[in-house]
Amino acid sequence: MDPRSLTPVLRALRLCLHLLMAGLLALAAVRADSGAGVALAVLTGVVYATGSAVPSVWESQRAAALWLTVLCASWLALLWATPDGLWVAFPLYFLQLHLLPVRWALPAVALTAGAAISSYVRHGATLSPGVFIGPLLGGAVAVATVLGYQALYRESERRRRMVEELIVTRAELAAAERHAGTLAERERLAREIHDTLAQGLSSIQLLLRAAERALPEGSPAAGHIERARRAAQDNLAEARRFVRALSPPDLEHGSLAAALERLCEPSPDPEVALRARFTVSGTPVELPTPYEVALLRIAQSAFANTVRHSAAARAEITLSFMDASVTLDVVDDGKGFDPALLSSSADGGFGLPAMRSRAESLGGVFTVESAPGQGTAVAVSLPLPTGVST
Repeated sequence: MDPRSLTPVLRALRLCLHLLMAGLLALAAVRADSGAGVALAVLTGVVYATGSAVPSVWESQRAAALWLTVLCASWLALLWATPDGLWVAFPLYFLQLHLLPVRWALPAVALTAGAAISSYVRHGATLSPGVFIGPLLGGAVAVATVLGYQALYRESERRRRMVEELIVTRAELAAAERHAGTLAERERLAREIHDTLAQGLSSIQLLLRAAERALPEGSPAAGHIERARRAAQDNLAEARRFVRALSPPDLEHGSLAAALERLCEPSPDPEVALRARFTVSGTPVELPTPYEVALLRIAQSAFANTVRHSAAARAEITLSFMDASVTLDVVDDGKGFDPALLSSSADGGFGLPAMRSRAESLGGVFTVESAPGQGTAVAVSLPLPTGVST
């Protein structure tokens, strides 16, 4: 770990480890019976200080293992010279557990404890349970402390990442909701303009045309009616331009059929292996913008459900023009589901209700046929408005 990235708590713990090591080495040097013991205590301190000051020791496992090998070698020599070197084993436990992988650290702690016990016995200590329990208990406490701290640190990092992901997801969701709200308002305005203003201007134009025909030829009022009819015609064209401008981007540069065909294009995501096909049945006719918007949105929603939830290999979108209606079918060979269970579930989602609402707002019929293991078929049928026929 880079020392510059340490938190205040870790800095304090590391400082305590340095002080503990310095104090225990000073104790061993003071109580040493020979100059060799003092020299080895100083050597161990120099090795420890050198490694602590080198950043690569805290960043590279290889450098850490090399430093610990040299440090433990000097400590073993200190153990050979004086029994008081035994106490240095306790900070060594923490260093081994902190710098080495667990699969290496646990054997290293066990060997260190064994060396401490052997050294104590070699220097003539009376055999007693305390000789064995002390180093072993110290090693166990060090293992429990370090591994417990590492587990808490991993959990803290996991929670921190979850919070960051949650913040990003909330921002993306807010942006998606704003975008969806904008599109919904555009669609609503387009539908209102088409159903009220455009239809009203169209009716005015027809009435003026009928009035123009009913007037005697050469009547002075005929010219006024002709100008009024042309004004109504120009405003109707302008209203239709407004409707087209407010329509979804997928419909701005092509027909509904072209937008549905683009929907079936292969996904750039390599994990999506779905093969989709689009077909048109019957003689296509120009549909009002609200019809095109509703059919496109239903197709997009149903196809998105197929990609996300069905695990299907194939899907087919069919747009059928009949004498008095237009029908959209989205069929896949996925794992299917039970529509009754989904509609009664609290977490059933809003996809199907939203699609049904769109269809019913235009007087249409929306149906879903599915069963576990048998794929899914979504169908919507809209009656063609008056004046539109195949």
